[in-house]
Amino acid sequence: MVAETTPDELREKLADDDDDLAVVDIRDPSSYTSGHIPGSENLPAATLGPEVFDREWPAEVVVSCYVGKSSKQVASVLDDNVDADVSSLRGGFDAWDGAVEDGSADEGEADLGPTSPF
Repeated sequence: MVAETTPDELREKLADDDDDLAVVDIRDPSSYTSGHIPGSENLPAATLGPEVFDREWPAEVVVSCYVGKSSKQVASVLDDNVDADVSSLRGGFDAWDGAVEDGSADEGEADLGPTSPF
């Protein structure tokens, strides 16, 4: 069973400006563009495959979806295929009560550090 990260825990990690953390938002691109967790990267679940698994990953990855159900499944797949501490955001983006960014990644990619898989 994959671990869960609460919104409060994720907010603390993001406040620490940890370069060894990636937040992966698996929602569809239009939902991501409408609003997402600052610094997150959009990686829809359908794009998971060898190219994604073979990338260099940071030490910790938190997966977010709409309400936390799909992110558990994707986090489990990532946990089985990448060398990182992977968890699911409890409650998904709906439970996120922190800062929100609008726009697509194309408008300004987040810098998740040198180990970012994106």
